[in-house]
Amino acid sequence: MNLTAISEASTYVKDQLKDAPAIGLILGSGLGVLGDEIENATVIPYSNIPHFPESTVSGHKGQLVIGTLEGKQVIAMQGRFHYYEGYSMQQVTFPIRVMKDIGIKSIIVTNAAGGINEDFQPGDLMLITDHINNMGNNPLIGKNDDALGARFPDMSQGYDKEYIEHAVKCADALGMSIQKGVYVGNTGPAYETPAEVRMLKTLGGDAVGMSTVPEVIVSRHAGIRVLGISCISNMAAGILDQPLTHDEVIETTEKVREDFIKFVKNIISSLP
Repeated sequence: MNLTAISEASTYVKDQLKDAPAIGLILGSGLGVLGDEIENATVIPYSNIPHFPESTVSGHKGQLVIGTLEGKQVIAMQGRFHYYEGYSMQQVTFPIRVMKDIGIKSIIVTNAAGGINEDFQPGDLMLITDHINNMGNNPLIGKNDDALGARFPDMSQGYDKEYIEHAVKCADALGMSIQKGVYVGNTGPAYETPAEVRMLKTLGGDAVGMSTVPEVIVSRHAGIRVLGISCISNMAAGILDQPLTHDEVIETTEKVREDFIKFVKNIISSLP
């Protein structure tokens, strides 16, 4: 990873900030609405930031929104980058490096995911307790720069246990039912086959998607604490006898937007 590129991107962003944010938000498909809740916002299109990729997926606005949310200074990615878009793992995770350089200590990463666990229903919110990297690649492959993190980072607590407990308490306070589970990261862009979903279930997966894993690996490499939230947008292939579409993903996330916004705002307001 090019330290100069990271520095140039973070300097560009910092030059437009009034206050330094401490919490990062990565908002997945259909979940970018949370960025619209940020007050006194500075909006920076990705295309303006040196070395930043551009988001090409429907449901991803492709901009940073920086300001105040529930009294905390935050920086939100309205739209992320995916390996299936043709970007390298290093490009996909470049914004994490920039956030770290800006001073981010915690990241809430969100996504829309297919439900593998048959106890789940579309519209459920799932706290990610762990992940399975089924992408056949890793953003840390290559020469390690000790200035960015350790050569062999520990992933035994990739998803911060204290943050998970905090999120559960927030859900209880709101009277919300919340799921917990293991997220499987696949490359996409094709949805999984029914046979692949059966395999992932056997491996211990509860939900499957095409993002998040690379960002969490790099966050932990950089020493950033992580809370992961999946919106179960549909049941994975073969569980229900119906085809899968991206339109369904967006439709489901729109239905749960109020609960999602309320939940994340409550988490941020009292995040340890």
